[in-house]
Amino acid sequence: MLSNSVQLKRDKWLVLPLLVFFALFVAAPLALMAGISLFSDTAMTQVGGAQYAKFVLDSFNRGILFETLTLAASAVVISILIGYPVAYLYTLLSRRWQTVLLFAILLPLLTSSVVRTFSWVVILGREGLINQFLLSLGWIAVPLKLLYTPGAVMLAVSQIEMPMMILPLIAALSGIDPQLKDASIALGAGRWRTFLKVTFPLSIPGLLAGSILVFAASASALVTQTLVGGGRMIFMPFYIYQQAIQSQNYPFAATVAVILLVSVLSIVALVNFLGRRSAGFVHG
Repeated sequence: MLSNSVQLKRDKWLVLPLLVFFALFVAAPLALMAGISLFSDTAMTQVGGAQYAKFVLDSFNRGILFETLTLAASAVVISILIGYPVAYLYTLLSRRWQTVLLFAILLPLLTSSVVRTFSWVVILGREGLINQFLLSLGWIAVPLKLLYTPGAVMLAVSQIEMPMMILPLIAALSGIDPQLKDASIALGAGRWRTFLKVTFPLSIPGLLAGSILVFAASASALVTQTLVGGGRMIFMPFYIYQQAIQSQNYPFAATVAVILLVSVLSIVALVNFLGRRSAGFVHG
């Protein structure tokens, strides 16, 4: 009993460096940002909620927030539609081919997001690969406008954040006991019914984890949103940049950042709560 108490005290001391790091580089900057957002003027001499009122009462600002959250939600849907079949295919392959597929999934993470974003600029540009291919086949007479469109931003963000959907799904699907599927088939259920009644419900934790990761990352993907959107579509991260760097309106920039953070965290908390409730972890 005494040894367990001593071990517990040692474990607490081991956690201390992490707590200090979190307090200095996460909690303190967030608290500073929240404090700056409470100033009503750019000189930061008056305190009040004028910046929040300015954001909420302006339809342009609300529209930017809505477009940002819509982009993130769309990226989640696309990632699920493409990522789930890839993750399910992973469980059906031999160990050798699983290694190859996993390397292909992880390979984009080994390159910078700037490089991956510029690859979409090369692919979707007026003289990009897609337009050159269509022109060579004679299917189009003039290059299509593929770049700097909402669809291009949605596609690029979804592809770049795709590994964060696939990896949790692979973990969830690989953790399912094969005997459960065998028992379902032995009891007369077909493969599709087994998938819908056994495999898919048991993979929901991985699906929720991937959705949360993709949603949060897509909502804050400044580089991809700006380069593929060409600055013609304003999302919350670029709006923060404009207010802080170009306009030097730090209180309003901090307000926009706080609103984006709270909005994303609220949606993440709601999705997590509904997922846990559907799995039976929350009652009442």
